[in-house]
Amino acid sequence: MLEQATKIASQLTSWRRQIHRHPELGFQETGTAAFVTSVLEPLGYRLRAGVGRTGLVAELGQGHPVIAIRADMDALPLQETNEVPYASQVPGVMHACGHDAHTAMVMGVAALLAGESFPGTLRLLFQPAEEVSDDEGISGAPRMIENGAMDAVDAVLALHVDSFLEVGNIVAHAGPVSAGVDTLYASILGQGGHGAAPHRVVDPIYLTGHVILALHGIVSRRLNPFDPAVLSIGSIRGGQAENVIPERVELMATLRYMEPDVQETLHTEIERALSVARALGGEYEHRIEIGYPPMLNDERVVELIRQVGIDLLGAGHLRPPDQHLGAEDFGFFSALAPGAMFSLGCQLDGDQRKAHSPTFDIDERCLPIGTAILTETALRLLRRDPDRLLLTEPPD
Repeated sequence: MLEQATKIASQLTSWRRQIHRHPELGFQETGTAAFVTSVLEPLGYRLRAGVGRTGLVAELGQGHPVIAIRADMDALPLQETNEVPYASQVPGVMHACGHDAHTAMVMGVAALLAGESFPGTLRLLFQPAEEVSDDEGISGAPRMIENGAMDAVDAVLALHVDSFLEVGNIVAHAGPVSAGVDTLYASILGQGGHGAAPHRVVDPIYLTGHVILALHGIVSRRLNPFDPAVLSIGSIRGGQAENVIPERVELMATLRYMEPDVQETLHTEIERALSVARALGGEYEHRIEIGYPPMLNDERVVELIRQVGIDLLGAGHLRPPDQHLGAEDFGFFSALAPGAMFSLGCQLDGDQRKAHSPTFDIDERCLPIGTAILTETALRLLRRDPDRLLLTEPPD
């Protein structure tokens, strides 16, 4: 399969560059979905547009097993600074997280499997809005699920490019892979007045200083040191003049966790930390927006991906995980069927182009590798007995 994917490498690159030139933000990916449709329709895929608002589902085959592969399509609100022929043509929007590559590789899977015979159904999920949520706080994966994208799915696969990993290497491991993420919105309330008379006001900036210390102490002093978690304040806004003490200060923070009980503790301790403002004469308001759940890779699916990686690349190209608390809404899919996401090396000329930066780019030699691993893994799942799809029971 790697040989077949290598034969279409130039096509994969062309697709990726076309998508890269024309990036679209979350829930706006109509042009990208139309481009994917133009490629997959002649291959005989059954297509359903508008899934999860601007997503696309493509199917080939009939019956069980149903094996799904997900590709996210959305870009980020960044101005690209790369001087390359395929640079973004949309001011202030670029593919800075590799979703253009993900989409191109799953299009490659579609092309390769269109020429194969297999039992069951291949279902390709071209997902909108992995990076953002809508006005109800819901991202693209659950919106697609609402529209039936995961109905009757027996296993689900995905990949993510990794600019810290050299081309030709992959990482696949079981258990928690990315964190759950919630967002804190808080207001620290005081009584404003003249900066020359602080004794006549309740200064919310002063209160916020104490609240920040209390918030930053939650992970280090209120959680078990063996429970991974993050609380990072990313925005503080208050006041408009140097001699006016404001009425309120607004802050926003991101929460990351791997376990539900840690999430619960974070929420409880945030309330306690904010109450410092009340103890000092002020008040507070807050809400916590529940975001993505932790993403858990199924051990049986991971073992299959690893075996495919060994068969196609060699055991020396499987690398150990470099775990972090980034978030990924693929967890909504893998919560409904055994699933796994693996990381694909895409490092460009030894330069770690960090994701979500205006210089992000990939070494396009990774495209046939990712395409081949997804294709071969899906094919092996499709050709298994549906009653023994993953061959082994999950470990105790």
